[in-house]
Amino acid sequence: MSHKQQVILLSFVVGLLCAVAAWVLKQLIFCIQHLLETQLVQGEHWWQGHFWYLIFPFLGITLCSLFVYYVVRDDISHGITKILYAISQRKSIIKPHNMWSSVVSSALTIGFGGSVGAEAPIVLTGAAIGSNLAKLCRFDQKTMMLMIGCGAAGAVGGIFKAPIAGLVFTLEVLMMDLTMTSVAPLLISSVTAATVAYLTTGLEAMFALQTTEPFVLQRLPWYVILGVLCGLASLYFTRATYRLESWFKEHIRSIGMKILVGGTALGVLIFLFPPLYGEGYEVINGLINGNTLSAYTDSPLSFAGNGAWIIIIYFVLVILFKVVASVATNGGGGVGGIFAPTLFTGALVGFVFARLLSVLGIAVSEANFALVGMAGLMSGVMHAPLTGIFLIAELTGGYHLFLPLMVVAVSSYLLILVFEPHSLYAMRLAQKGELLTHNKDRSVLTLMHLDSVLENDLQTVPLDMKLGDLIKVIANSHRNLFPAVDTQGKLRGILLLDEVRNIMFQPRLYDRFTVQQLMTAPPAILLNTMPMEKVMETFEDTGAWNLPVIDAEGHYLGMVSKSKIFSSYREVLVRFSEE
Repeated sequence: MSHKQQVILLSFVVGLLCAVAAWVLKQLIFCIQHLLETQLVQGEHWWQGHFWYLIFPFLGITLCSLFVYYVVRDDISHGITKILYAISQRKSIIKPHNMWSSVVSSALTIGFGGSVGAEAPIVLTGAAIGSNLAKLCRFDQKTMMLMIGCGAAGAVGGIFKAPIAGLVFTLEVLMMDLTMTSVAPLLISSVTAATVAYLTTGLEAMFALQTTEPFVLQRLPWYVILGVLCGLASLYFTRATYRLESWFKEHIRSIGMKILVGGTALGVLIFLFPPLYGEGYEVINGLINGNTLSAYTDSPLSFAGNGAWIIIIYFVLVILFKVVASVATNGGGGVGGIFAPTLFTGALVGFVFARLLSVLGIAVSEANFALVGMAGLMSGVMHAPLTGIFLIAELTGGYHLFLPLMVVAVSSYLLILVFEPHSLYAMRLAQKGELLTHNKDRSVLTLMHLDSVLENDLQTVPLDMKLGDLIKVIANSHRNLFPAVDTQGKLRGILLLDEVRNIMFQPRLYDRFTVQQLMTAPPAILLNTMPMEKVMETFEDTGAWNLPVIDAEGHYLGMVSKSKIFSSYREVLVRFSEE
């Protein structure tokens, strides 16, 4: 077979395996939840007479932490971020254990009530399947990147039964370009996974609408306001998640303390706010089908009554605490993604806004507003408006809402861009300069590494070397600059041939001058950990053609020249350009 035929065949296999992995993960979560609810939970309401749901999340986080620490022995959280890092920094190589470890760990976390989603772990699983199959077939880096995209598209298409959303997610979130050579494999993987999902779980949409209300054009201004609210909620979700995760990472180091803090916080929140238990998809189904009180009456806070304002305040608190519950789950040692929390929060934002309008005497559809709210949060948090639009349309069959979906998604996206240029997935990588983007120039620089353009053929000279000995070094060198280092190998300056040209033929001066007297300070010094984009900015700011590179302790490592960077840039650009 030709290379193109091999890629097409492999994309089909990847889609098939992604669908199987998604089905296995769903079944594991369902089995764990069913076992707990039928064997341990008793009573009319789960919180009456016992406190099992205070304990379940703690047990889930503990089991997941033990599994990751003793079996996997690797960090498998933040699945989408790991995929982006693998594409930009690891030559599209994802470790083999990611083909199964995220499935087991997220099933333990979510099955016991962790307030996260299964989608990001299954996307990492699909990407790992694509990466390792491509590596097994000995494909090049460019094809491996495409297979990672096929795995991600197949995972989204398989777990949501949403083939178009799988394709668009790969293009928007993983930042892959839509070209003639990539569109067919991505579509094949996504459609294959969705087809298998339909065969195994039926044709019913994930959030099936029992009744549909048509879109009314006069309500368009309210959808614009909802889009703005979703943008603000996305900003809160993004920044709160980022800061809480940073707090967990910086202030709690031991695994036991993380389990204790995360498990306790999660258990208390779920006890007070039952909608925070698990993925929250049952709550979303209730909101869009008119069953709004079930998520409230199970709470011990329901003693306050069921007045309109009480319901609004209650769900506003659920929106605020959903971020805390999600971070407590992952920070405590659980494994899960923000797909489900994003959809859950968006549905509540839309519902609360619609209920508020109803209280004020403005009749709107709470189901429609909940649906488009999900698209608004996904658009803002993930910086993926098209994914939000198509995913919600496919999840619900609500294609009659395309216009309000687009209005809310775009409004939310434009607002979040004012405050956060990168999505929650990409923030940390962008800060380190390790993020691959749709910007061709930045993408090529991200794929390059400073080590690959480092030149080590320059002769170093000690500070106390006499001019006479320096002349001998110059005679045997084919370069016109010489790094000056001390006895510990640390860079102290640069000696240029032009600095000694006028005295190098005067033997009477050979013992008078030393390297330390003749050297000059370089225009700038590069650290070996600098991203290539920062390196190029330094060259542009200084106007230099050659710059030295040192490590964190100041030891000289080599020189970098513009010509070497341009040559490497061209090679990478040609390698990843389409034929």
